[in-house]
Amino acid sequence: MNPETQPSESPYCVRIETETGQSATVPIAVLTPKQLEIFLQTEFQRLAQEAGIKGARIHVERAVAADYEQVLREVTACLSSAKKRAA
Repeated sequence: MNPETQPSESPYCVRIETETGQSATVPIAVLTPKQLEIFLQTEFQRLAQEAGIKGARIHVERAVAADYEQVLREVTACLSSAKKRAA
């Protein structure tokens, strides 16, 4: 499949809530719209059923992809801060 015909991929973030009030936010790898559809319609229901969870809700949001330069700045700041604390 050439790049012009490949379906576009987007990063997503999923928040799962149970009837008991427990929740978890899970980042999901980059997915195509079809992969997201399959996850929501099939995989999530299967996983919840296997876990014995009823009434689980799922909220899906498109995640903001990090800018590479911003990632480098944040990693540098974190490492610099850790170095100062160790000194």
